Amino acid sequence: FLRWLPRYPIKDWLLGDIVSGFSVGIMHLPQGLAYALLAGLPPVTGLYSSFYPVFLYFFFGTSRHNSVGPFAVISVMIGSLTESLMPSEDFMISVNGSNTTIDEERRDAARVELVAAITVLTGIFQVALGLLQFGFVVTYLSDPLVRGYTTAASVHVLVSQLKNVFGISQGEASGPLSLFVTIIDLCKKLPGTNVGTLVTAIIAIVVILIVKELNHKFAAKLPMPIPIELITIIVSTGISYGVNLKEKFGISVVGNIPSGLKPPVVPNMSYFGQVAGNAFAIAVVGYAICISLGKIFALKHGYKVDSNQWGLTPCLLLSFCTGSWCHCIPGHPGDHSEDWRALQGPTQGTSSPTAPVSHPSPVPVPWHGDMVGEQERDLPSAILAAIIIANLKGMFKQFKDLCTLWKSNKVDLLVWIVTFIATLLLNLDIGLAASVAFGLLTVIFRTQLPHYSILGRISDTDVYRDVVEYEMAQEVPGVKIFRSSSTIYFANVELYGAADTGSPSLPQHAEDGPGVSVIELRSEESGAPSEPTLQSLGLPKPNFHAVILDFSPINFVDTVAIKILKNIFRDFHEIEVDVFIASCSVSVLAQLERGNFFSSAITKASFFPSVHDAVEHISRERHQASVSTQPCCPSMAMERAATSTPPSLPPQVDHSTRM
Repeated sequence: FLRWLPRYPIKDWLLGDIVSGFSVGIMHLPQGLAYALLAGLPPVTGLYSSFYPVFLYFFFGTSRHNSVGPFAVISVMIGSLTESLMPSEDFMISVNGSNTTIDEERRDAARVELVAAITVLTGIFQVALGLLQFGFVVTYLSDPLVRGYTTAASVHVLVSQLKNVFGISQGEASGPLSLFVTIIDLCKKLPGTNVGTLVTAIIAIVVILIVKELNHKFAAKLPMPIPIELITIIVSTGISYGVNLKEKFGISVVGNIPSGLKPPVVPNMSYFGQVAGNAFAIAVVGYAICISLGKIFALKHGYKVDSNQWGLTPCLLLSFCTGSWCHCIPGHPGDHSEDWRALQGPTQGTSSPTAPVSHPSPVPVPWHGDMVGEQERDLPSAILAAIIIANLKGMFKQFKDLCTLWKSNKVDLLVWIVTFIATLLLNLDIGLAASVAFGLLTVIFRTQLPHYSILGRISDTDVYRDVVEYEMAQEVPGVKIFRSSSTIYFANVELYGAADTGSPSLPQHAEDGPGVSVIELRSEESGAPSEPTLQSLGLPKPNFHAVILDFSPINFVDTVAIKILKNIFRDFHEIEVDVFIASCSVSVLAQLERGNFFSSAITKASFFPSVHDAVEHISRERHQASVSTQPCCPSMAMERAATSTPPSLPPQVDHSTRM
């Protein structure tokens, strides 16, 4: 903030930032309550998580539009952990000696203590990732991968909330295939659906979706979006309180929300060993999503985001440590950032970094607990589930990517589908790792199977293009210009060598190319006192005299590639074809030097800055060679004449020698 605060234009930005921030703050409140429920924690935890992280991010963050707070994906990961380590069954108490019930107060206190340990460990891991410059990993999170992952995460969120929609008591499964275990268990318990809860959830979902659509349609005319989530909470709480939905219809409510802010508590370090692996997975997922969202906003609004700043800032460790002491969930930008993006158009001044902090989250958290905490104990849990599900609409719209990618890029479509399926099957943490691994494999396969082409010159220009794709491109007579669409290294260099010497555009028969001729030539070499030629072996020459290797796509070579390149030079030399390399970068040239590529047979004279320079050089050489051979015919005539003259005449030795 010391970088931008002195240059902040108060008159131009402050009012717009306050309005925009107030809008996002209103969104934070209901989403904070809902995502705390998603994490298996008391709702007030979500309010605390909308206060501390966003305030600290204002001072140290580099994204002007990321609004930090509870995030659905992270909340689901935490919820599966709290349910597995602190299941409700462990907090059963007997009532009247025969009936049993859950001691929710003791359970919630234990889970908050567990999540505090997760939060501080997540902060430590993310600082470590920043120190290790982990931001580069975001480069490998392609847009299809991120969209496929977030879509699958939305399915996890949806399934986790179905129990609150149907009013069914259900445990939370964790680990691979946990999603399907949850669905199967839910289907078995559907006969016990609470109709009142189901109706309440459906009505809330429909109303929220309709109003959100109106917000989107009339965004330019509205000073700020209608805060339908907050309105839904207020109205439903009033109805629940007045009608007494819990007693009459058995509809579950959130219970009491404590007043004010709780005093800080040091995390229980005894949990560190149990949650270290999960905290690392949460750190990686949160880090990746944060940077991905930050880069999306930065690209849209024309500024830069440091990929490593999210982990390197002291704010992060301070934020997570403070959050762990103050009963917070690990805060990351997420769903509220998507809503924040929706405010960019209708609200003026949202390009400044103060906007995330200028929303009133720090004010309404204690005010919310003091003023309405007592009343919101009657808020139906189904309403919070409805808010969560309604906010997944944008994520589920990403299924449209399948049609778009089918038409544009099949490999990206495969990445999207594999990421989606892997995340569904393997859960969020392992699914992300598997998705990144598969994405890297597609890169390797694409470089291993590149497109090879023969280039031709477009008339009266120095432009060379694929003769198959461009009708105006014509091959240079006697010259084959070969290009690979990818760099060459151990995984594809054999294919490069085979394509170079066996391209359909290159001669394939013994009389036209290096295939059979080279083999026969080597069988003759062992007994020949001098280097034979095609003419001495009775073999015709190929229909080209030079090969140019276009190295413009090549950005590195390894030792295997250098060996194959040497073989290409040698094999073409044996059939009397010269090889040249064009457009080779300085770094690749240095790698060739270190790999002992150059020798008396292969010199830097074969390298040219462009394909056109190489073609011009070959043309000049051929022209000079033809000029130098022109005296050949007169000298031969003179030599024949000399054989018929008297011995006293001097023989034409000089001419025959020069010839």
